[in-house]
Amino acid sequence: MTRSDSRSIAVVGGDGIGPEVTAQGRRILALIAEKRSLPITLTDGDYGIEAYEKRGRMWPESTRIAMAEADAVLFGAIGGTSYPLPPKLHKTDSLLAVRRSLDVFVNLRPVKTSPALYEASSLKPRVLEGVDLIIVRELLGGIYFGEPRGVETLPGGERRGVNTHIYTSSQIQRVARAAFDIARTRKGRVCSVAKENVMEAGQLWREEVQAIHDARYPDVELSHMLVDHCAMQLVRAPAQFDVLLTDNLFGDILSDSAAMVTGSLGMLPSASLGVVREDGRRGALYEPVHGSAPDIAGKDLANPIGSILSVAMMLRFSLGMPKEADLVERAVSDALESGARTADIAIGRKYISTVEMGDAVASKLASLLN
Repeated sequence: MTRSDSRSIAVVGGDGIGPEVTAQGRRILALIAEKRSLPITLTDGDYGIEAYEKRGRMWPESTRIAMAEADAVLFGAIGGTSYPLPPKLHKTDSLLAVRRSLDVFVNLRPVKTSPALYEASSLKPRVLEGVDLIIVRELLGGIYFGEPRGVETLPGGERRGVNTHIYTSSQIQRVARAAFDIARTRKGRVCSVAKENVMEAGQLWREEVQAIHDARYPDVELSHMLVDHCAMQLVRAPAQFDVLLTDNLFGDILSDSAAMVTGSLGMLPSASLGVVREDGRRGALYEPVHGSAPDIAGKDLANPIGSILSVAMMLRFSLGMPKEADLVERAVSDALESGARTADIAIGRKYISTVEMGDAVASKLASLLN
């Protein structure tokens, strides 16, 4: 990105702690724009259960337009006291619908340990050394989108819930290509995760990933692992992994499990990306991995690092500013090294508030940018 470029970012905090942590991510983005004299327009939008309860619209038209027209979306979280969604809103206004509307098919979830937070992890320090992996999750297929779905009442009065796990060759192929391309920029290893021993869709997953590898990526090392075994290996020896390629459901579960490697779910960022179009733009949604945590919402206790690191991913993948992305990640590391801790990673130490953690990272970043 150059000074002659202009970029628009939609900032959508959502529910629960979403607005609190997103405010700190927004702050970091604004700081970079100021220090680098870059023309970035930040547009705030309402979205979520709380918006629905207050105004009868979960996804207002103004927010839809802002998200559709933006070069990237910085998102917070969804979910309130009445979550899950009313059935009528699931297809039209849920986060799944947002992802579909932006056509973001690949979700990137990096997991990297910081020696400063070894004590916050439930794993032993020797297990945490050198962990630097990324989960590449398919985002628009599988059981979250498959039809039929729903809850029905059978003739005898018994109720039955139905969800359908479906994948096509093209869905698997495009996310596999993304994973192999990423591996080429890292250590060159992909572990494809499925459940092919009992699931036909898992069999197709393995076959298609292997075929793409053999045809186009023979230079990348490919292995396959059953998801239950992978879950065990993530907590036994996470440093063995480089790129984990997996489907929608398994990627959701495994990334939450991997949060214990970093010490807290609040530490994990994510990027959801679409296909690059002819004009060079693509759908892009950046959000922390954690949920809305309504039990601590409004208490200034949430960890904003997941949102701040999501901004780093935005700088790298949407704004073409890899050096600034590196500086944001370094600022987070420096803040942690200096002892800054929110409640989730304090482990017996004195902890600071959401805003104070934002202060700590912003201070470190300002020094680095200068």
